[in-house]
Amino acid sequence: MLLAVIKTGGKQYKVKEGDVLKIEKLDQEAGKKIIFDQVLLVSDEEGNKIAIGAPIAINATVEGKILTQERAKKVIGIKYKPKSRYRKKIGHRQLITKVEITKIKLGNKIENENKKEINKEKIVEK
Repeated sequence: MLLAVIKTGGKQYKVKEGDVLKIEKLDQEAGKKIIFDQVLLVSDEEGNKIAIGAPIAINATVEGKILTQERAKKVIGIKYKPKSRYRKKIGHRQLITKVEITKIKLGNKIENENKKEINKEKIVEK
């Protein structure tokens, strides 16, 4: 089974097949397929074969299925100034998308050790 590190919504997530992620809102409907093309690292479970991007791995993609569009739990912030009777309570609910990871693909160009590809990526085998 492969592991991958993907970048979406300004954050990085370590994923494997079957994982369910809560990520920042994606503008797609529930039930649709989504492809994450910003894959930073792909590795097998034991770490014997690793493809590291510089910064993005070429021909590596992670496929997922959007489960739901929802809102996270409320986060409460409070403003307070002493001696002035100023108090303000603020609530915020972030829009999130639940995604199930279905497949991690590692392209053939990464596995074939072409000079052009090695300049862009680092392949490490133990």
